[in-house]
Amino acid sequence: MELNENAAAASPGSAGMSRRLILSILAVVAVLAAIALDTAVVAIGSDEDQRQAAFDPDAFGQSEFPRISEAVRARAVEAPVLAQALGEDKNAAIESYGTPGGIGAFMPVQLEGVVGEGKSGIFDLTVAGLPEGTRVRLQTGPAINGTELRDITGDILFGAFKNQIEYQDAGAGINRAMAASTLVDLDRDNLPGKTVAVVGVFNLINPKNWLITPVSLEVR
Repeated sequence: MELNENAAAASPGSAGMSRRLILSILAVVAVLAAIALDTAVVAIGSDEDQRQAAFDPDAFGQSEFPRISEAVRARAVEAPVLAQALGEDKNAAIESYGTPGGIGAFMPVQLEGVVGEGKSGIFDLTVAGLPEGTRVRLQTGPAINGTELRDITGDILFGAFKNQIEYQDAGAGINRAMAASTLVDLDRDNLPGKTVAVVGVFNLINPKNWLITPVSLEVR
């Protein structure tokens, strides 16, 4: 009798523990099911797999530079025409020829000029037909700075990237792709005094101070 009474006394607690155990198991199953429903199976090598892989700025640059170069060549304005338009009405010139940016606009330009003094791969150019006091410089690397090539088309936007670092890396990757395509055999030491034909982009901060990032450069 005493054993049966003890067993009977213990059974309500045991039943409660059993219910709690069952509820816990059901909760775990529900969580696992929700995770399974929210998890997509990604095939190796698929487009989705590539998007989830770490961002490769050099691959991005090599992919994007050819179309950027083509777009700049198609839109590039002769330097004297662009300088005159900027002098007459900067906002109208930007609307006609440029791409608005966060700080200044990005202007595509083509010109022929004589190379002057240079420092750290940046050379002054003497270009006929420009207003007095207009300074034109060309950056030739090896390091290419700025985001002119990334931003000139207006369709490579921050929202397409994970964060600001990735967005900056995208610009650097495009610059490296340009340098590998355009500047790899450039003899910088012997550039002064030479005539060059350039198509490129500059960030319009001061209408009389252009620092051009090229998409094509021909030494004549």
